[in-house]
Order: sequence, then C-alpha cells, then structure tokens
Amino acid sequence: MKKFSWLIIVGAVLSAFVFIHLAQTDYSIRQNENRRKFGAVYMTLNNPFYEIIDEEIRTAVENHGGILISRDPALDVNHQIEEIRELIELGVELIFINPVDWQEIEPALKLAYNAQIPIIAIDTNVEDDKYVACTIVSDNYSAGVQCARHLLSHSDGGNIALLKHSQAYSSVDRIQGFLDTLSGNPNFIVVDEAECLGQLELAMPAMEGMLNRHPEINIVMALNDPAAMGAIAALQNAGRLNDVSVYGVDGVPETKEMILYKRMTATAAQSPRSIGRLAAEQAYRILNGETVEHLIQLPTNLISEENISSVNIEGWD
Repeated sequence: MKKFSWLIIVGAVLSAFVFIHLAQTDYSIRQNENRRKFGAVYMTLNNPFYEIIDEEIRTAVENHGGILISRDPALDVNHQIEEIRELIELGVELIFINPVDWQEIEPALKLAYNAQIPIIAIDTNVEDDKYVACTIVSDNYSAGVQCARHLLSHSDGGNIALLKHSQAYSSVDRIQGFLDTLSGNPNFIVVDEAECLGQLELAMPAMEGMLNRHPEINIVMALNDPAAMGAIAALQNAGRLNDVSVYGVDGVPETKEMILYKRMTATAAQSPRSIGRLAAEQAYRILNGETVEHLIQLPTNLISEENISSVNIEGWD
C-alpha cells in the first residue's frame, strides 16, 4: 500500500513537471506569435550597402521585441513581387522595400496597399508614390551634381563613359544630375554608356567593351561604387588606370581606400546606417498613427583626394 502511494506521488510530481514545461513552451510560442512582424525586400543583398541598411533596421526592430523577415530577389522584379506577396500572407505589419524596378514593382505595391500594409521605400523612389507611406533616399540628383562639379574643377574636358542602372530611379537621378551639371560645357562629351545593374561583375565586362569601342575614354561616371570598382578592374587590366578619372556613389570602405591610393577619383558618400535607422524610426511612427514626411532626402558627402585624410576609411558613415 505504501509502495502504491509512493508511485502515485511520484506520478503526480512528474505530471506536474510535464504540465509546467508544456505550459512554459506554449507560452513561449504564443509570445513569439504575438511579436510584431516586419518585412524587408531589397533589390539584392549582393551589395554591402543594403546589408548595412538591413542590419540597422533589424537591430531597431529586435530592440522593440519584433521580428524582421528579409528577402533577396537577386535583381529579379518578378521574384520580388512574389516575395512581397509571401510577406503579406505571413502577416507582416509593414514592409520596407528597395525596388528592383521602380516602375514594374507597382503590382506588389498595390497588393500591400489593398491589404492595408504600409510600405516604406528605401534608397530609391517608386513611380507612383501614393502606394507608399514614406520614401527615404539620399539626395541622388545632388550626388551626381557633386561628382560633376569636382570634375569641372579638375579638368578642362574629356570623353565620358557612363555605367548605368536604368531600372533604379536612384541611378537615373544620379546620372541625370551629373549630365545636367556638365551640359553647359561642350568640352565634355559622353561617348558611350552601358547598363550594369550596379553590379561589379557586370560593370567590369561592360567597361571592357566600352574601352574597346572608345579607347579615347578618360572619364567614367558610375551609378554606384560596386560599378566603379568593376570599371577600375577593367581599366587596370587595360593598363589605363592612371589616365582615367573614375567617379562613383556610395562611400564604401573599399572605394575610400582606392581614393586614398589614387586608384579612384571621388565618390558621393551616402549613409546606409542613417537610412536604416530613419526607416525603422518612421515605421514605428506610422504604426502608431503619427503623420510622417512623405519624402525624406539625406545629403551626400563628396569624398576625394582633397578630404580623404579626414574620413573614416574602414567603416560606413
């Protein structure tokens, strides 16, 4: 009888332990389900600029007890549209988007808009901004202007090659700012241009092709620093690095080092950390029902040989 009673007591204790453990596990699951979910879809994560933005947003979201679900469509707009559809189905409350194509992304924006999920566009604008709650970008037109002004102050003329990404409005803005600033000077001539999607591995062969067609090229304006680095690799292979001026936009640590060692002329530096932090800040304001600015433009800072000694070369701004 005593043995039977002891078994009952042991069984009761074990049952209580299992019940408490299950209750704790279930509680943890419910807590996870109740955490705020955000989505982020970049044009590519094969670019340290977007990795930094994602890192800043993720830090802010997790510090608020939320979850950030990030996606990489690898420069495929159709894939990006499907990823946004999936994020909506997962029940995210807000989506950060860096569109692959500033025009073709509209069907995805409409999906989120109709589902009453706010969109924050980052780094590049969309064609119809009525579908986004906020757009946060660098002043991309000004970045192109800064590069052109530096060129005008250091050269009397030249033959220009452009490395472009026409599906990204930020790139279009940068190139336009550069061209508009040079438009009054007939000594600067655009002799060739090529699309490279802002990717180093595409910019290098594109630059090689332009050099073969136009060996007189002595100025390169690249939409971003990865494209500029691709151009520099092509110029180095062609033995032309010392007689061609190369401009970019971003301010990545590698290009700042290239400017220091006179392999690159200048870059209009952005601050991906500021973009990421500001995007997260605006997201919480939107979800709290506050009014936010529809367009926020951050200034760029031209880095060249003249000021490279005062710049943090190893990190991002």
